[in-house]
Amino acid sequence: MLDILGQRRWYYAISLIVVIPGLLFTILTLVPNGNLGLRFSIAYTGGTEWTVHFANGAPPPHDVVEVLDGIGMSGSEAVTVTRAGREYTLIRTSALALGTGSGTDAAPGASPAPGASPTGSATPTVAPTPAASATPGAAASPDASGTPTASGTSSITATGKLAEAKTALEAEFGPIDEELELQTVGPVVSAELVQQTFLLILMGAVGIMVWITYRFRDFRMGAVALLTLLHDVLAVVGVFAILGTFVGMEVDGLFVTALLTVIGFSVHDTIVVFDRIRENRLRHAGEPIEAIANHSVLQTAGRSINNSLTIMFALMALFLFGGETIRPFVLALLIGIITGTYSSIFTAAPLFVDWHLWDDRRRARELASQRSAQTRPA
Repeated sequence: MLDILGQRRWYYAISLIVVIPGLLFTILTLVPNGNLGLRFSIAYTGGTEWTVHFANGAPPPHDVVEVLDGIGMSGSEAVTVTRAGREYTLIRTSALALGTGSGTDAAPGASPAPGASPTGSATPTVAPTPAASATPGAAASPDASGTPTASGTSSITATGKLAEAKTALEAEFGPIDEELELQTVGPVVSAELVQQTFLLILMGAVGIMVWITYRFRDFRMGAVALLTLLHDVLAVVGVFAILGTFVGMEVDGLFVTALLTVIGFSVHDTIVVFDRIRENRLRHAGEPIEAIANHSVLQTAGRSINNSLTIMFALMALFLFGGETIRPFVLALLIGIITGTYSSIFTAAPLFVDWHLWDDRRRARELASQRSAQTRPA
């Protein structure tokens, strides 16, 4: 019979090789102005995101940044993205006031314009053109996070600094014939999203540990399941921290959804393994725990791998043909499925066995110490 758990030190080494580099890049996110580690979308950082199409073709992103720097919008970012076969320029800046008004940004303490959000961002106004009335997406509508958003093929009425930026960009690169999306998230909204993200992940992980401990009547299984979840989450976050450093891939609200999905999938496979270990401990009472766990892993490994492969095939199709907007979400799921399958077979069961053996050695030492104390002459 194949001895999987006999090689568990190699599996621990592989897990460390996968997790530690990503963990280091994740920690580098804390370095101020370092542009290292995780790259958060404006939903988490606050700011304005503007997607436009130039009639003469998308200009180089660094040239766009230079133009924005020249009008006092330092710290802006630009990237070329493809939507529906067309190249757009995605511009990210600090939060700007949006909507109609006197032509200047709202001053601190000024009363908000009609339609303004409590966080200081106003709903952008869509110009009343025939295209605007014919296109459902042209009307301003809140996105999933409550962020004011305008999208469509019509022009978005720009005022203040946004109008100045549009004028400067058109003077340098030619006319903007389509403004696909314009949204602003204020600092209050972004701070709440960060808090909710950590709270969701923490509640999910703790709830899973408590339930598994209760279900199997063994705290070790609950704690090991939590460690396995941490392994999978760190792997996914670490890969995105590396990609954020080198290719600028961002973390958005869908990324949090992917993490919660990965947590559920990882626990699903781990529970299957633990349930088989519990059954085999009753059937093969008296056998070493290492042999029981190894037999349980062999019984469930084929099922777990086949189940994961079917999901991965569907995710690969989505990743290749599903469009750019969902590609980071699908990538996070792919990484999580792979690490979740690996950890349930090669991390969860070995950790449980080592913990069990450590408990046995500890009890043996305590028993030997008690017997030695009893036989010692008074």
